[in-house]
Amino acid sequence: MTTIRKGEAEWKGGVPEGSGSVSVQSGAFKGSYGFKSRMEDGPGTNPEELIGAAHASCYSMALSLALAQAGHVAKSVRTISKVHLEKRDGGYMIPLIELVTEGDVPGIDNEQFQKLAEATKTGCPVSKALAAVEMTLSAKLL
Repeated sequence: MTTIRKGEAEWKGGVPEGSGSVSVQSGAFKGSYGFKSRMEDGPGTNPEELIGAAHASCYSMALSLALAQAGHVAKSVRTISKVHLEKRDGGYMIPLIELVTEGDVPGIDNEQFQKLAEATKTGCPVSKALAAVEMTLSAKLL
């Protein structure tokens, strides 16, 4: 079975003066993006924070599943995905993603939590899609 989800974006004008809009299929998010929101602290979103949001949500859900399968239903799993954008060799790239997660998981010890968190880092679907990028993980059991 294949599930297809769509994101859509449109850019108008040149760079840096142009502007864009981005939305998701479900209608849950629609926003603007531009050069200033990507390279500075301007209004709107940018591709890197959208990647971060997608990655953090996938990771949190996947870790919650792994914990439940191990017999420990999480009260919560909160993840931040820090997507680094750097200019290198005349172009921009994403060289690093830092995952920072906290889990409130009754009845689990830190060793098992760390093991499941690490396995999820490479196992969630978005992590697999981003496998070309170096990823680090900081996991804390609350």
